[in-house]
Amino acid sequence: MNRLLVTLLAAFDATITAAVGLVAALAPLTVLWVIGFGGSADWGGLWPAAARLWQLGHLVPLHITLPAEYLAITGIPADAAQFTLSLAPLAFAGFSAIAGARSGARAARAGAGLFGVTSGALVFAAIAVLVRLSSGNPVAAIFTWQAVAAPALVFAVPALIAAAVVAWRVGDDGIVDALRPRLGRHGEAAAAGAGLGIAIAGVLGVGALLVVAGLIVRGGEVVALYEAAHVDAIGAVVFTLGQLAYLPTLAVWGMAYAGGPGFAIGVGTNVSPAGTSLGVIPGIPILGIVPETTTSWMLLTILAVIAVGFLAGWAARARLGAVGIAPRFTVLGAITMLGGAAAAVLSVAASGSLGPGRLDHVGPEPGPTALAIGLELGVGAAIALLTPARHTAPTAWETYVPAERAFVPAAVPFDHEDTPSTTASERDRPPAGDAGDTVPLDLDLGADDRAESGPRPPVD
Repeated sequence: MNRLLVTLLAAFDATITAAVGLVAALAPLTVLWVIGFGGSADWGGLWPAAARLWQLGHLVPLHITLPAEYLAITGIPADAAQFTLSLAPLAFAGFSAIAGARSGARAARAGAGLFGVTSGALVFAAIAVLVRLSSGNPVAAIFTWQAVAAPALVFAVPALIAAAVVAWRVGDDGIVDALRPRLGRHGEAAAAGAGLGIAIAGVLGVGALLVVAGLIVRGGEVVALYEAAHVDAIGAVVFTLGQLAYLPTLAVWGMAYAGGPGFAIGVGTNVSPAGTSLGVIPGIPILGIVPETTTSWMLLTILAVIAVGFLAGWAARARLGAVGIAPRFTVLGAITMLGGAAAAVLSVAASGSLGPGRLDHVGPEPGPTALAIGLELGVGAAIALLTPARHTAPTAWETYVPAERAFVPAAVPFDHEDTPSTTASERDRPPAGDAGDTVPLDLDLGADDRAESGPRPPVD
């Protein structure tokens, strides 16, 4: 495909992705404005709030400064008037990352992956600049470089990774094709990539399952926190939509919990399978799923992460085939280290500040989470990659071939002298099909002619 066309399509992908995210942030606020204020308030004030929500969802920290009038009405102390809000609702970042990966993959299939990724990243960064310049907000201030760089990286990095993966599969007549003979002699890169993808998706899936289990088991506490909030139907809907945007963040918390280190909801707190130490937590309904106490049986969640590592190693070994021990150790190291690095990146994205004071630290610690997840994935992958393969002789049933499916090659040369059991008279006998033993057939004979015809003399 023409590179210019690929560049334009990638730019269109970036524009649509940013627009959908901004609309998702603006739509609930618009509904609240129409129903709650009856259209009497200034609608223009919604855009800065929606822009800040979109930026927070793309990992841009907000520096909050509460006005004095609000402090007087709510009774909040003056020392809590300024704080940083950086705990991101990862639904926005997740959507942009997935869209970026799809755009990069399409560009690579078209043979212009680098042009597509560059175009999409630049357009997404330009949109981030426009959002920053048009959304002045005295309550929630941001740094311009963060407001531009963070959204652009959220879109561009997955796009680049997806483009590299597709280029490795189909070729790019460039850098990837030059590196493939060095990195893929035994297929280690492809095997490690497949195993790493399964490992990352698997640990996030385990975390999501823990969140669902918490909603089922502790649903009563969630409902009680809704009732304690004393919000009307519209407020409850907006409240729920905001919490849905944080579900991917909670899935990362669940991943850290399953791995063992757990996560914090405030300075000096910890929620992990080994034990829970909590103080007063915010009255957000979704936080009702956090267990107040734990049992040592919850340490079995570590086995789920090890099982994910085994599946990753099994998939990688299936791609490697019959190779020596060195390539398998290479793939094992890649799954272990890169899996831990991915857990660290996810932990950084899912942690931050939720308010002043002790809420300055919320979420998992990147270092311990990366170490625990990496080691557990490595244990499971080692079982699949390093266990000796079992070779058994085929049974009679496995070697049986039905007669109608058997293939007998025709006109295979055969030397009678090489067969000890062949007698001299058999060797001297002319082979079947010799021209001297055949009689030409008249294929055009009719039914009557065939009935009256008899043996014919040989034709010289």
